[in-house]
Amino acid sequence: MINPNIATIQTDTRFADKVYLLPVTPEYVESIIESERPDSIMLGYGGQTALNCGVKLDELGVLQKYGVKVLGTQIPGIKKTEDRQLFKDSMTECGVPVLKSKTVNSFDNAKNAAEELGYPVIIRVAYTLGGKGGGVAYNEYELHEIVERGLNASLVRQALIEEYIGHWKQIEYEVMQDYEGNNVIVCNMENVLSMRVHTGDNIVVAPSQTIDNREYHMLRSAGLRATKHVGIVGECNIQFALEPTSDSYVAIEINPRLSRSSALASKATGYPLAYMSAKIGLGYSLPELVNHITKTTTACFEPSLDYIVCKHPRWDFAKFELANRKLGPTMKSVGEVMAIGRTFEESLQKAIRMLDIGNDGLVLNRANGKSYDVEDIENHLLNPNDHILYYVAAALKKGISIEKIQKLSAIDPWFIEKIRNIVDVEQQLKEKTMDSELMQKSKHFGFSDRQIGRSINKDEFEVRKLRKELGVLPVVKQIDTLAAEWPAKTNYLYITYGGTENDIQINSDQRGIVVLGAGPYRIGSSVEFDWGTVNMVWGLQENGEQNVIVVNCNPETVSTDYDICSRLYFEELTLERILDIADFENPKGTVTSVGGQTANNLTPQLAKAGICLLGTSAQDVDMAEDRSKFSKILDKLHIKQPHWQAFSSFSEAKSFAIKVGYPVLVRPSYVLSGAAMKVVWSQEELAKYVGEATTLSPDHPVVITKFMLNSLEVDVDGVSDGKNVIIGAIVEHIDAAGVHSGDSMMVIPPWRLNNKQVETITDYSNKIAKSFNIKGPFNLQFLIHNDQVYVIELNIRASRSMPFVSKLIKTNLISLAARAVLGKQLPNIPSDKWKKTQIHGIKVPQFSFMQLDGADIVLGVEMQSTGEAACFGDSFYDALAKGLISVGYNLAKQGTALITIGGAENKEKMLQTMAILKHLGFKILATEHTAEFLSEKNIQDVEIVYKISEPHRKPNISDLLYEHKINFIINIPSTSTLEKYVGMLYDEYQIRRKATELGIPVLTTTELAESFVKTLEWLHTNETTKRALEPYDPI
Repeated sequence: MINPNIATIQTDTRFADKVYLLPVTPEYVESIIESERPDSIMLGYGGQTALNCGVKLDELGVLQKYGVKVLGTQIPGIKKTEDRQLFKDSMTECGVPVLKSKTVNSFDNAKNAAEELGYPVIIRVAYTLGGKGGGVAYNEYELHEIVERGLNASLVRQALIEEYIGHWKQIEYEVMQDYEGNNVIVCNMENVLSMRVHTGDNIVVAPSQTIDNREYHMLRSAGLRATKHVGIVGECNIQFALEPTSDSYVAIEINPRLSRSSALASKATGYPLAYMSAKIGLGYSLPELVNHITKTTTACFEPSLDYIVCKHPRWDFAKFELANRKLGPTMKSVGEVMAIGRTFEESLQKAIRMLDIGNDGLVLNRANGKSYDVEDIENHLLNPNDHILYYVAAALKKGISIEKIQKLSAIDPWFIEKIRNIVDVEQQLKEKTMDSELMQKSKHFGFSDRQIGRSINKDEFEVRKLRKELGVLPVVKQIDTLAAEWPAKTNYLYITYGGTENDIQINSDQRGIVVLGAGPYRIGSSVEFDWGTVNMVWGLQENGEQNVIVVNCNPETVSTDYDICSRLYFEELTLERILDIADFENPKGTVTSVGGQTANNLTPQLAKAGICLLGTSAQDVDMAEDRSKFSKILDKLHIKQPHWQAFSSFSEAKSFAIKVGYPVLVRPSYVLSGAAMKVVWSQEELAKYVGEATTLSPDHPVVITKFMLNSLEVDVDGVSDGKNVIIGAIVEHIDAAGVHSGDSMMVIPPWRLNNKQVETITDYSNKIAKSFNIKGPFNLQFLIHNDQVYVIELNIRASRSMPFVSKLIKTNLISLAARAVLGKQLPNIPSDKWKKTQIHGIKVPQFSFMQLDGADIVLGVEMQSTGEAACFGDSFYDALAKGLISVGYNLAKQGTALITIGGAENKEKMLQTMAILKHLGFKILATEHTAEFLSEKNIQDVEIVYKISEPHRKPNISDLLYEHKINFIINIPSTSTLEKYVGMLYDEYQIRRKATELGIPVLTTTELAESFVKTLEWLHTNETTKRALEPYDPI
């Protein structure tokens, strides 16, 4: 296994004989092939990165050189699907229609193609993921922007200029095919938002709802014909566009690998696509393989569904102030949920709750004070963003006809009619007296107790009581892949109001422990919490608890594989649903400490409802999560913390800020990844952000803290049983405080802390863990300012960095936490184990700024990274070099660097770095003021370049970027955000944005820039190590 993603369960050593935390690049994979001498390689399980790497290895002759056989779809088959021209030719050969299009390798070719086809055109980029680099162009200016960006994103600098058919339906098929040519359709899916929106950003239903039997089989036959012709072996996804009013259809693309759609199809049907695909790659045929659920039918049986699945994307646009929210052919979502119901309405409203964005469904949400006029609604239907379905509901309430909504939105009338059903029930709830019939109807259409409560002025506990009195209860249903047509007992479950009896019964000897997962991936909560959930399940089982029940709703996770646990509920992580499961399961206890902030936030509510919680008590969790209560306890322990004050009014906040001096940090309670946290530099900003923070957490006070400039930030991950504390590691952030911990590079062991600071951090960690009676995992965050140690916050749950710490120290912290939550004493493991390690580990964030049009890449206290990689090495720079390469940095040993640095202090800090660059032979370009400063400091031969906003002055930065004459950029903005700097700041923003779109690395902090340049210097005389990850030590 080669994968630098340290957070995923995939890189735990129990999943493979050897795991290499190394970049998935031809150079590194070749070195592993050379040392390990494998006889075969699988390319279809690591997304676009693995596929592109495999194609390159073949082209370089590496696979032939070492006699490595590709298992599954062969390289020629992969090229026929990934190369836009070869795909077009292949479809034509097998009689599957495609759109008029032209393959291009330059803007001039693209311009000619667009003029021939006629605007608008869609640009699809070869060998990319999630529509990266693509877009819809309505004129030549837009075409130029998109094509230049797309060609830079493509492995082979190729794009397809194609007719735009945004109003056509978007239909997908998941196909399984073996070496003998046997093939089956595993799942058929329909995209609600049509071809206008990338499938990753689309609301997707399975099975398709608006195509008839003839259309289904027409596309099915075409899909099987196409996959057979290109030579798919294993699993693939094929996407079609279907004209809504005729039989016209075209094939859009084939993904010859496991994808997001594959994960969705697998979870939607219960058919283990990845497992079956791997078996087929090894040479098995479909008739030889057995259906894992029925245990009697073969894998040739096409799944049949007696329910409807709805996939809904999760976006995090709120964290990107300048990002364009409009949806289109480039994917912008960061995660997704999957809901299962017996009606579309039920499934859709469940999915909205699963997103954990504060909405309880499509309607009857907490009032936000917004009202839209008809013109505004129609504009948003025509230009969809992440609120598109809410605008459809608003349009129906305004009396806009279904026909007009369909014309503007390209959403099929069937879906609009279903949304109208939800709107109608909302009206009935407001007008009618509640009885069993209305209650049943409301639940049938997916309304939660809290939604119903808003319409009848009751809280959700009161509605729950009333509902039970009316005899309206949910039932537990199982997913058996064959719609109950074949006898099967499965542990794959969901809850619905569309049934009369439970499919299973729980005996007293089957009582178990419920583990709550983390829900959808979003910024701040990703695969690391899936790692925690799965390891908690295993840890509980290893400690004698064989019946472990998982609740989660993310189709992309391992924790939602039904063979991980005793019973899987693919369900909402809401209070109502967890109580429903508790009513049915009568569990021994529930674990909320490994599901990130989503599960953690349920702790006080579940405790109030009488649920037995395992681990740290709800009262102690609340003391840590409530910023005011937590700070008061630190005062009692005589532990230093930045000056703070709880406030609920602007006048209180203003007084405090004047007293301690700006900048200050606004910090709400019960949030993940810095949501609504802001560094405030002035009274005007304070007035704005106080309102935002109190809106986010109305039931808890908001704390403002003195923001300490020029500080180091440190994390501690640990486990406690209430008496004994094990510190996994002290983790230092490379970036200064002010960059969110999830966005900063992290290093173990810390490289700038002295022994006294390490001792103080250790002492504080022990005191705090014991004072809060922690029984399970915890994470502490510290500041180092003027040699003094300050505590920022305590999280009594698993953290993002826990997989990183666990794998580096070879001790699984979640396995230890499983013992602690069961009330068992921790083993005698030294808390300084991390000090004795002989290796260095560095975790590097991964960002997705290219896909988020307009987003500024400058980092702050709100987290913006969408992933991470981590690598280990013999030295700091050994580990960092591999980490940087893993997330896409090009570590060129020579070339050209553009330098633009704001503020005299930042310029002084960067002098040594500039000297190293000159010594390494880099050509240095700089804007006027930076160049003048460098010249004064004896950094010679700096070439002046001019701002993007001054295109008439040459040489111009924009030209140099487009001409690929810059290898990387050091662009460090001044810390000042005063109004007089707005123009200057916009110039800097333009550089960052344009470079990001063209795939050029931009370094925006002095710490990152210094580390990057010193890594280049280290690589001039050193080579990186390539060792396998060592397994966990036995506990």
